[in-house]
Amino acid sequence: MKNKYPIYVISKGRPNHCLTARELKLMGVEFTLVVEPQEFELYKHITDNILTTPFSNLGQGSIPVRNFVWEHSIENGHERHWILDDNIEGFHRLNRNEKPKVLSPVFFRCMEDFVDRYENVGIAGANYYSFCKTTDSVPPYILNTRIYSCILIKNDLPFRWRGIYNEDTDLCLRVLKDGWSTILFNSFLVGKVTTLRMKGGNTDEVYGDTDHRKEFAESLQQQHPDVVKVVWKFNRWHHQVDYRLFKKTRLIKKQNVEIRDGINEYGMFLKKL
Repeated sequence: MKNKYPIYVISKGRPNHCLTARELKLMGVEFTLVVEPQEFELYKHITDNILTTPFSNLGQGSIPVRNFVWEHSIENGHERHWILDDNIEGFHRLNRNEKPKVLSPVFFRCMEDFVDRYENVGIAGANYYSFCKTTDSVPPYILNTRIYSCILIKNDLPFRWRGIYNEDTDLCLRVLKDGWSTILFNSFLVGKVTTLRMKGGNTDEVYGDTDHRKEFAESLQQQHPDVVKVVWKFNRWHHQVDYRLFKKTRLIKKQNVEIRDGINEYGMFLKKL
């Protein structure tokens, strides 16, 4: 069972460490790798399906390529699109307090089908592997919060990526303020390498060798002073977002959708490798 919507993996400076592409190939997932033209030759050993941007080295982080991907998806007639960071080292299902890898495109299809039951989901995606411990009790999904790194976007939203820092949170907040819902899945997780641990990408172009966490947090606070605070915890600066403002926004089921009783495993089964 394959994904319904196109999957774009954006990458720069990591032709030999594009972890997401490696994992998607293991899963049998069809995807488009998006790179800048000066790096095409370096990346062509990964896949035949490479899309090059019409720009190079703008110094604006991933924002230009994210918006380029959005427009490309619209031009090809898609209702939604996936955009994935290039440093995802595994795709997992959380079930019965275990987090095995999913080695099938069904990982994406499950989330797509759930999102498509509803009229008002603007953004959805998988939570981080490290944020859902096997010892904790967590719901299958969380409504109206931020989505990072593995993101499914509704193409006709009246927004685009902007800024340089915390662009994921900024986009989600604008979508939520416009009355849309977001869905963060805990049932499906991505194992992402921690920011600044890998060379290339935003690590080189935006972050550099210095930790600008306070600057990042302050930039988001300037964009959304009504819900964002800059706080010091865990020995570093963070942005803290109050999502309580959006708690009343509920999912609106489409009229023609019938949800059957029971559990649909989508053909998934456990296998020891």
